[in-house]
Parts: sequence; C-alpha cells; structure tokens
Amino acid sequence: MGCFPCLESKEEEDFNGGSVKTEKREERPMAPPRIDRVGTAATKNFRPDCFLGEGGFGRVYKGRLESTGQIVAIKQLDRNGLQGNREFLVEVLMLSLLHHPNLVNLIGYCADGDQRLLVYEFMPLGSLEDHLHDLPPEKEALDWNTRMKIAAGAAKGLEYLHDKANPPVIYRDFKSSNILLDEGFHPKLSDFGLAKLGPTGDKSHVSTRVMGTYGYCAPEYAMTGQLTVKSDVYSFGVVFLELITGRKAIDSTKEHGEQNLVAWARPMFNDRRKLPKLADPKLQGRFPMRGLYQALAIASMCIQEQAASRPLIADVVTALSYLASQGYDPSDKGRSRSSVPDETKVGRIVAKADESSGSGRRLELDSEKEDSPREIMSILNKGFDRERAVAEAKLWGENWREKHRQGNKDSANANG
Repeated sequence: MGCFPCLESKEEEDFNGGSVKTEKREERPMAPPRIDRVGTAATKNFRPDCFLGEGGFGRVYKGRLESTGQIVAIKQLDRNGLQGNREFLVEVLMLSLLHHPNLVNLIGYCADGDQRLLVYEFMPLGSLEDHLHDLPPEKEALDWNTRMKIAAGAAKGLEYLHDKANPPVIYRDFKSSNILLDEGFHPKLSDFGLAKLGPTGDKSHVSTRVMGTYGYCAPEYAMTGQLTVKSDVYSFGVVFLELITGRKAIDSTKEHGEQNLVAWARPMFNDRRKLPKLADPKLQGRFPMRGLYQALAIASMCIQEQAASRPLIADVVTALSYLASQGYDPSDKGRSRSSVPDETKVGRIVAKADESSGSGRRLELDSEKEDSPREIMSILNKGFDRERAVAEAKLWGENWREKHRQGNKDSANANG
C-alpha cells in the first residue's frame, strides 16, 4: 500500500504469544491482544511521514503489522501530556468490552516499561473535522446526504454506549475530531480515554472533575461537574450544528458574537427567514429545505440549556435515521433551496409537553400532516421560550419506524 512502516521491520508483533490472526472480532478473546516485544525501537522509528495527528493522549501514526501486513493507526502516549496511564487503561478497558459498528476497533496495546501504545484499525478518510473545517481549495466539501449519514451513524454509536452498554457509558468527549471515517464515510467514535460509567440505581448523575473540550461541554456539566448521558446529547447537538453550518464549535477568527457556534446559532432559530443562512455555504444551496428545517429542529433540541429538555439519544437516532433515508437529489429543482416557495409543504414538527416525564424530549414525524415553514418555526419558537420546562417533544421518528416495520411485515406476508 506504499506506506512506510512506523514500527521496526525486525520487530514481530505477537499477540498473546502467537501471531496476529485475521479472524473476526467476535471470535477473539474479550481482552484486546497485548503487543509484546515492541520497545524503544518502535519509538525511534515513528517517522514524520507516518504522522496522522495529535490529541490529548499523544501522537497518532500510521503503521503496518509485519505479521499480517494490516495497516493500523498507532497512538503513542505523550509522557508529558495532560492524559496519562489512567486514560490509557480506561481506553483499553472500554474498547475491550464495547463492540459496535460505529465504535473504532482496538486491535491491541503495548505496555512495556514506560512505553504505552494503542493499536487501532486504520480509518482511511481521517476525522470528520478534516472534512468540515479549513479545507484546501482542491478538497470537495461533504454533500448533504453524506452529512446526514455521518450524523446518524455517530448517533448510533452514542446510543450503543447509553442504552446497550450495562452500566451505561458516558463518552464525555464527543467532538468532530473524535469521529473517524472509514470507507464510504462510515463514522466511528474514537478516543475513549475520558469515558465514564454512567449512574446506576437511583443515582441521577456522576460527579467528576470537568474534562472535555471547550465549546462541546454541556453547560450544567461545565458548571457543576455533574455528568449524565444528556451531557453527551448536548455535545452531539454541537457536532450536528457543525455538520449543518460548516462552522467550528469555537472559532476565534470570527467576529465577536460569532465565535461560539451555539451562541451564534440560537438566536437565528427564532427567525424563519434566517434559517437558510445556517446552512454551510460550501453546500452551495444543494440541500432540501425540508431536510434543513428538520435537521435544525433536532440540533436545537439537543443543545437545550436544561438537560431534562434534551431528547434521549435513541429518539435522535430514530429521527436521524429517517432524515438520512430521505436521499436528496440536487437535480430535483423542486426541492432546491433557490426555488422553494414560502409555503412549501414540509413534515410537521409536533412539540407536546408531557409533565409526567422528565426524561427528555422525544422526536417524531407525523407524515400524514403537513404545515408550512412558518408554522414549524412557530412551534420551535415556543419551545425555545420555555427552555427550562421539562418537555416531551415528538419529531416524526416513531411514526416512520412503525410504518417501516409494518411495511416489512406486509412484504414478508406477501412473500410467504
């Protein structure tokens, strides 16, 4: 593949005393293989031309396992970095127990003396951040369909951590640079060094020191250190806004008042005429107006100030799965930004307050009813006026999911 190996070619990576196998992940032991006999020679041979990036843990390099030829990404602990052995152990343990198509796959690790290495599957398309911000002139911007696909996949990764893992796992560092992209722009969450086990039993939160990245942290967590799964939902909302707008969560090069993405976007949600301005200019108008409204509705609910007013990630997944399934064709002039009249019919966004539940907002599409963008924004405005209320909003997802399930059942009956 034309990649210079970052590891000493004479070094043989043995996993648990044997050669690396190519068997499927589920056939491997629960614990990730330990990479033995990778010592200081590996450090000396991490070459600049293999450098991929740098984070809180340390530098990441592209490499190749000699025994299999597999291309991998290798994280090397920065001994002077902000994160250390604890984060190394957390990441090894988390990725030993958690397996999902939208989580990066840990191939193995090395803990030899003061050397700390993590070996992952290589993500050829880099991070989401690489495709959103500071693009070189020759690089093509992500299209609308790809952005919705990435958002839906990343949300599924969070849903697995929150709802499938037991106890639940709070990611705590959800940001565009931690969403890696495989072939076909398939997203996978990476960097679990800051992950925490969520509250269990009758506990409502986990108290911990504030960690994460400025611009992505939920306000209640930043102020109190009280961490819940809704903290991740807020961070997801920020990343989703990045996908929609093409702006950074924090951008010091912008004018005062526009440097914080959430603070800049929130006032615009209240003015229907300004909604198209929230779309990334790099899209060049190639997006569905209906889809833009629906995406902004999801983002706006995720970044609510009060944690209880945010939706559950499972409902976000349902809504985004629907949105991602509605493939946009730029050649369809009837759906383009430039030709959509003021009264174009779009899916109804229904917000209902449910005082009996404080679990968060739910999202649903009522596809049988249609309203104009003006009516949609009227509903959204009311939601923002009572951000502190515990709301149970519904935005089109469950209705679509039920119809999809019924369609599969009818198809099975017909084939039977």
